[in-house]
Amino acid sequence: MKPDLKEYSLEELMSLKKDVDAAINSYNARALAHARQELEKTAQSMGYKLDEIIEIRKPRAKVAPKYRNSDVPEQTWTGRGRTPKWVEFALESGKTLDDLKI
Repeated sequence: MKPDLKEYSLEELMSLKKDVDAAINSYNARALAHARQELEKTAQSMGYKLDEIIEIRKPRAKVAPKYRNSDVPEQTWTGRGRTPKWVEFALESGKTLDDLKI
């Protein structure tokens, strides 16, 4: 049976939404905990611990930017990964990476 939402006030609807969001988050947490338990049982039945099977990666440390766009100072680049378009344009216009260093 679905409630008739047209009869609810805005305040009641917002409260209901908050309760539904909390229930969804709680459901996801419970589902993840259950999945982990099942995986641990399976690993244990094979003679392992789950942590031995799953590679747990440490979060990468943030890298300080090395280059800054002189035209738009908010645009920075660490020098890692894909080269931003603003760096490509600067290099095409005759600048060097040394010109862009912070």
